[in-house]
Amino acid sequence: MTMTMTDTLTRVPGIKVGHYTDLGAATGCTVVLCPPKTVGAVDVRGGAPGTRETDLLQAHNLVEEVTAVSLSGGSAFGLATADGVMRWHSERGIGYQSRSGLVVPIVPAAILFDLTIGQPGIRPDAAAGYQACEAASADPVAMGSVGAGTGARIAAIAGDNRASKGGIGSAAVALPKGLMVAALMAVNAVGNVIGAGGEILAGLRAQDGAGFVSVLDEMARMSAASAESTAGENTVIGMVATNGKLNKAQAQKVAQMAHDGIARAINPAHTMYDGDAIFALATGDVAADTSLVGAYAAEVVAAAIRRAALRATSLAGIRAASDA
Repeated sequence: MTMTMTDTLTRVPGIKVGHYTDLGAATGCTVVLCPPKTVGAVDVRGGAPGTRETDLLQAHNLVEEVTAVSLSGGSAFGLATADGVMRWHSERGIGYQSRSGLVVPIVPAAILFDLTIGQPGIRPDAAAGYQACEAASADPVAMGSVGAGTGARIAAIAGDNRASKGGIGSAAVALPKGLMVAALMAVNAVGNVIGAGGEILAGLRAQDGAGFVSVLDEMARMSAASAESTAGENTVIGMVATNGKLNKAQAQKVAQMAHDGIARAINPAHTMYDGDAIFALATGDVAADTSLVGAYAAEVVAAAIRRAALRATSLAGIRAASDA
């Protein structure tokens, strides 16, 4: 199967994506709107996560339905974007139908740390989440330094001068019998972004500026010298979506398998300094094999991460990988 650069998360029927971007403050958020009865799950593997409603998504808990998902900059402050997403859906009567007859939008969320660039006092809030909903469409997802990826950095272990700009990336693949699997990832990683051939696409620059060098080697050097690292402010967050019919436990398995894509495209991954989290969404239109969906979820996650790095543009003093 092949993926083209126009294939993004919105290839899954019914999925819409909206960005809120503040270039001046170098921050933003991204909202994914789900069609009715979308099943949701999550798998969190980073050591420093910032999330909302992830307990609800565990397979043994009651509610299966997800109304929308919010990804945001602003560290823990950015979780407030989900309030705006809830308000937008509540105004339209969209959400989980409770037994009492009340409608409650279910909006899981995850955040990344971008407070040290741009204007730290300005963070995405409920109004930003609402505006992202207003902007949501089924058009191909805008990628690069937009939405939740606006203030993202890659491999800032030795400071911003040697880091690369991160961002948002998305990818999708069409499988037999109308099955779609897609991913959207916000890349703010401790590690380097690695290409399919093992090359470093973006990340830690050499001290002389000539190309990229290993984050692992730099971590070892700093440890030996008892030097202070700035690697404690990172995260890769995102989601995979499919139009396959999956229950909550199967969707959680897909989320688990999708993390293999992070490990393929980022080195190192899932550290104590990352907040890596992947949501899984299943809209339930066509028959699907969990293992097939999960295996391709890892593929599109890796592709989305690489696109995020390659589409990023320089901002707030953080150079994109394509800039010298």
